[in-house]
Amino acid sequence: MAKNLLEQLREMTVVVADTGDIQAIETFKPRDATTNPSLITAAAQMPQYQGIVDDTLKSARATLGASASPAEVASLAFDRLAVSFGLKILEIIEGRVSTEVDARLSYDTEGTLAKARDIIAQYKAAGIDTEKRILIKIAATWEGIQAAAVLEKENIHTNLTLLFGMHQAIACAENGIQLISPFVGRILDWYKKDTGRDSYAPHEDPGVLSVTEIYNYYKKFGYKTEVMGASFRNIGEITELAGCDLLTIAPSLLAELQSVEGDLPRKLDPAKAASADIEKISVDKATFDRMHEENRMANEKLKEGIDGFAKALETLEKLLADRLAALEA
Repeated sequence: MAKNLLEQLREMTVVVADTGDIQAIETFKPRDATTNPSLITAAAQMPQYQGIVDDTLKSARATLGASASPAEVASLAFDRLAVSFGLKILEIIEGRVSTEVDARLSYDTEGTLAKARDIIAQYKAAGIDTEKRILIKIAATWEGIQAAAVLEKENIHTNLTLLFGMHQAIACAENGIQLISPFVGRILDWYKKDTGRDSYAPHEDPGVLSVTEIYNYYKKFGYKTEVMGASFRNIGEITELAGCDLLTIAPSLLAELQSVEGDLPRKLDPAKAASADIEKISVDKATFDRMHEENRMANEKLKEGIDGFAKALETLEKLLADRLAALEA
């Protein structure tokens, strides 16, 4: 019987679900799962997950006691909610879940470290083997990468997100980061807007080309950092990256891959990368800053991504405060 594209993709790439929707994770049985503030905020508003939100709020109230203000309770619940979803997801998958540090700390190394250690402590308190099952997700700013380098030395593994440029990818590899998430679709969005083109063929998609370049660089120079393509707009982008270490895919695109039959050739291959003609460069802070300044797309998309996640967090904080008021009324 002919295999669908999703089955074939799984033979060469680890498939990860890009969602906070637990039912979707149960449907597609990915090895790993990733969440972000926007996904958690969306899931927290779904009726089927009201119980997780309510339990988290009640637990925060119990921790702080009756004298704590509603704002304090909502703030603690907010800190715990991503872990609450993570724990539910870990019951379903056999691999790792990525839980994101507050995006508003993206330029604060010490703040990121404190928040990451707190997330890990919450998972450990719930009996999770954090070294094997948790990735702390951090924006790939220079400050975020420095925090991640410290965490990796503490055996707290990290997933560097909002990654748009080679300078970010090389800095991550040189700092021993476990995994990076280059954003394919957001790169495509930027180029479409910048050039006025309404489409790109998959093989010339700027996001696909960016991930291919990063993958080949890592394999050529023997870096252990895993490459996980993220933020896809269509299945053409996904099939062009078949063979990438991991791909994190939204449920709608997982369903589409599952519904299509046909041959899926491997596009990314360590053996091909090994023979590629690539120049090695070293990235210190000055080089990182210069390359970031010169890369208009990476500069704009990193800022936009951090701002977007921060806005989602503000929405979530308000949602929790409103829900707490309803529960305690």
